[in-house]
Amino acid sequence: MSDSIESLAVDAVLDATGLNCPEPVMMLHQKVRDLPAGGLLKVIATDPSTERDIPKFCVFLDHELVDKQAADGVYLYWIRKKQG
Repeated sequence: MSDSIESLAVDAVLDATGLNCPEPVMMLHQKVRDLPAGGLLKVIATDPSTERDIPKFCVFLDHELVDKQAADGVYLYWIRKKQG
């Protein structure tokens, strides 16, 4: 686990624990919309499909997937909203 990413200041946290596809990505879409350009969002999820869906979401909408981690059925993602 990367200590440096854990210490990054995030602008918002999306806790999608216990939710299954497509809910985490639908919530992510709304949460990212509310972030300022360049804002950093931490996502906490328990649905394994997020390992596929969240990177695709980032590529499709041109956001940066800064880091991702998975341990004990919990998936963490750090997403930086695109500038402008």
